[in-house]
Amino acid sequence: MNRNSKPSTRRVTVGPFKVETSNHESQPWRDLFHFCMMIRWPTLIAFMAAVFIGFNLLFALLYQAVPGSIANLSPPNLIGAFFFSVETLGTVGYGDMHPGSVYGHLIATLEIFTGMVSIAVMTGVMFARFSRPTARVIFAKFGVVMPFQGKTVLMIRVANCRQNIIMETTAQMHLVRRTRQGESLMLRRVDDLKLVRSDYPVFIFGWNLIHIIDESSPLAGETGESLRASQAMFNLTLSGTDEATGQVLMARHHLVADDIRFNHRYREMLSRTPDGIDHLDYSVISIVEPIESPPEQA
Repeated sequence: MNRNSKPSTRRVTVGPFKVETSNHESQPWRDLFHFCMMIRWPTLIAFMAAVFIGFNLLFALLYQAVPGSIANLSPPNLIGAFFFSVETLGTVGYGDMHPGSVYGHLIATLEIFTGMVSIAVMTGVMFARFSRPTARVIFAKFGVVMPFQGKTVLMIRVANCRQNIIMETTAQMHLVRRTRQGESLMLRRVDDLKLVRSDYPVFIFGWNLIHIIDESSPLAGETGESLRASQAMFNLTLSGTDEATGQVLMARHHLVADDIRFNHRYREMLSRTPDGIDHLDYSVISIVEPIESPPEQA
């Protein structure tokens, strides 16, 4: 480990799993772009504002270090030098204030060059945030285990809120749970849950992700209690290409054991109006209803 780096502790939560890491190198300045891409918009704006204020305060101190470096300084203190630095960085024109010595011109030159570089970096970050594709895909809050075409299946409903054409859409479902290996070794096991259909040529409205629970399924014999005991998490990933922009869209969602409803089914989203038009109601995507007769266990 680098002597100059400080060990840090971090808590990561993914679904029901909470992990605390420690004794790793914490060097956020080496991954500043990723930091700016991951934080929320208000945090990013506050971070940029803090950098802007700190940048101008630093150069205000440099101007104040040598008296007379700014002519007609008003007010004649650090605040005036700060405003002079802001005007220099923004190239808005000084009015009465301007560099009053060779030292002042040198500091102004350094500030302009540094400001141009920093503004270019901030512009790049803002453009990357605005241009990053987002998939307005919503997942049902609950998954259902139900009889379907003579088989017991796990079904999770997905819908495209933007109703744009997402081409060559693919979906994957995985089961992540704790398992014990031997007497003391605890592992997290990842099982692939094979979908009846894992690709959708043109995803516009809705899609039911279906996994058949048979003898070969990792869910064979599982109950709500056993899933909760193993801290099971169902991880869903969906990706496709936006026809309008050509950008790859990705969406991820997870459900825990308490989100799986056995012997339930979804309320119908699709209906037909009296004039023959299909109507899709997105408000019922997560509404589940009990089934009178329990599904046959695999």
